Amino acid sequence: MLSEDFYKQAITFAKTHYENFPVISFLIPKELQKHVAVIYWFARTADDIADEGNITEEERLKKLIGFEDNFTSALNGNQQNDFETALVNTINEKKLTTSLFYDLLKAFKQDVTKKRYKDFSDVLDYCKHSANPVGRLILELFNIRNDESFFLSDKICTALQLTNFWQDLAIDLKKGRIYLPEDEMQKFGVDEKSFELKENSLNLQQLLRHNISRTEELFKEGRGLLKYLKGKLKLEIEWTILGGELILKKIKKIDYNTINIRPTISKTEYLTLAIKTSFI
Repeated sequence: MLSEDFYKQAITFAKTHYENFPVISFLIPKELQKHVAVIYWFARTADDIADEGNITEEERLKKLIGFEDNFTSALNGNQQNDFETALVNTINEKKLTTSLFYDLLKAFKQDVTKKRYKDFSDVLDYCKHSANPVGRLILELFNIRNDESFFLSDKICTALQLTNFWQDLAIDLKKGRIYLPEDEMQKFGVDEKSFELKENSLNLQQLLRHNISRTEELFKEGRGLLKYLKGKLKLEIEWTILGGELILKKIKKIDYNTINIRPTISKTEYLTLAIKTSFI
């Protein structure tokens, strides 16, 4: 059996990186926390390559390709560090679908090379690779592998990704990215110049209202997943949905002004959601 020492760095990594929701929450069974942590290490590390630091796009892409090559090599028995050793052990022990990891890497490489999305289906295709694999991997960790569960998990994960887009509008703009569909920007009379001027125009508000409405619908549809879950996993997913929905409510409360304000969830609100979850 793999020594637990190989997972220690991944657990520390997960606990010290910021997310909307704690990666290693008290609702994840202790025996699975190390597996969640090492999957998070994989995704966060690749994401940081795509986003962090002052390097060129060519350098980012080269590093991501190298990271992918190292992953492939690790799967073939050539692990280069404790993180890779723990990740391969998790994949083998929990029988995880390796293509899901490659899907994530595709999304991170796309973040480097693609800055605009022509329509909503184009955005959804990105979510298919950037967010949905994570939900499927979590289900596989709990040995839930039916197609309906995967389908409903995709709804939730896509909704979470979209929520993050609307929440991080200003942050993404600084990185040169706009995830609002170009055809809808045109339809609602929103141009990129208004973003540069940080104008929370009525047109932009209407565009975000439209996108938030269908994001809420995705959360609603995804709730069907809960009937396939039990115990702490059910509570964790419910908690996560409530968190995403709370961010959307906060965006509405500030009149959709995420071009200037980034709404977040406080520690007190985390606790309130956890209490609410326990009574659902």
